[in-house]
Amino acid sequence: MEKSRNTFTSSLGFVLAAAGSAVGLGNIWRFPNLAAKNGGGLFLLIYVVLALTFGFALLTTEVAIGRKTQESPLTAYKHIHKGWGFIGIFAYVVPFIIYPYYCVIGGWVIKYMSTYLAFQGQAAVVDGFFTGFITHQWQPILYTFLFAALCFVIVYKGVENGIEKYSRILMPILAVLVIFIAVYSMFLKFTDESGVTRTGIQGLGIYFIPNFEGLTFGRFLRICLDAMGQLFYSLSIAMGIMVAYGSYMKKDVNLGKSINQIEIFDSGIAIIAGMMIIPAVYVFAGQEGLDSAGPGLIFVTLPKVFSSMGAFGEMFALLFFVMVLFAALTSAVSILEAIVSSMMDRLHWSRQKSTLVMAGVGFLVSVIVCLGYNKLYFEASFATVVKGQILDLLDYASNNLLMPIVAILTCILVGWVVKPKTIIDEVTLNGEKFGRKTLYVVMIKFVAPVLLLIILLGSFGIFG
Repeated sequence: MEKSRNTFTSSLGFVLAAAGSAVGLGNIWRFPNLAAKNGGGLFLLIYVVLALTFGFALLTTEVAIGRKTQESPLTAYKHIHKGWGFIGIFAYVVPFIIYPYYCVIGGWVIKYMSTYLAFQGQAAVVDGFFTGFITHQWQPILYTFLFAALCFVIVYKGVENGIEKYSRILMPILAVLVIFIAVYSMFLKFTDESGVTRTGIQGLGIYFIPNFEGLTFGRFLRICLDAMGQLFYSLSIAMGIMVAYGSYMKKDVNLGKSINQIEIFDSGIAIIAGMMIIPAVYVFAGQEGLDSAGPGLIFVTLPKVFSSMGAFGEMFALLFFVMVLFAALTSAVSILEAIVSSMMDRLHWSRQKSTLVMAGVGFLVSVIVCLGYNKLYFEASFATVVKGQILDLLDYASNNLLMPIVAILTCILVGWVVKPKTIIDEVTLNGEKFGRKTLYVVMIKFVAPVLLLIILLGSFGIFG
């Protein structure tokens, strides 16, 4: 049944919004580290191959489910098959868990951006600055509120006047900033205290030239696992986001072409993010500096790199954190939208009420996450996480457990229950060609479920 629903005004609006969701913190602090430790160009090659096969199949499926049903993740799956509506619950819980801690990290980004904006960059270099900030009781909550408020305003304004409008502004600026910083990093040069001179071009070589040293079959599988795991972060797969955004895509838009554009944009930004970070870190921190990942890379290692750059370092740092803020904001907005759209479709609430309630609940959970570093501090070890806090627990539950489960169930539903033709018919709705149709069928029925099961087993530490 056709129904009235907010839509993106154009294919470009959808692509920019979807790419904005995909280009997030995972591209900036996770992708470069994985590339550096997994053989540089070897990891890149494996990642691109998997993005064009494994990632393509899952991304196409979720966008097509959204457009076909015109429903959000919580309710879309039951319209595909009545007996499989429970997948929607998992697909709703994932963004609900991710959004609060994403806002906390977004608040950290605003803190660092404001520090450099106030010309206090040297303070960020001092050992213990980051730890001192996150363990403070009220400061992190304040900055989290500022970030959450930005997300609230954009989602409250709706699809056309909020998400699409701001994506059209933020994404081109983000792309320009990433490219500018990447080019600048290539021409860096530094001589350390021992007299060793390192250049950005050498760092670029570490990133792009495949390193087969010590490569065994087991290590190759580990690299493939890391690349597949990164695809979840990079393409916003199994978070309900692409189902929600797909539901806002007009029926006359070429779905397959839009998927291709998202793949190109996201993979391009992820690769350029590596060009931006790896040469800079290598020049000023050496090979050991490349071992940093996650928050430690952005909030501890990189400020020291910026400090070593001399007079231009603080301006470079400010540009960098503005870029990171834009990346975090476009992703967080998409996560909140997946939650809000689900409430609108399931409970028939207005957008305003849904946004107000869900953003409010999300912020309350964010406060608990902030307090996890002081008043509610604890250390727990679980599976692959050592000494985790509340944020780590939420991240593990969403990314390592629920997302692979959502993706596996989706593959079973589409590949074996309702059959791939359900998705193929949506992709070719207006007579468009589906160039990778055979690949899609093979991936969604056979290859993707096996790879996803391996990822899920890996999250329990089975592969070491």
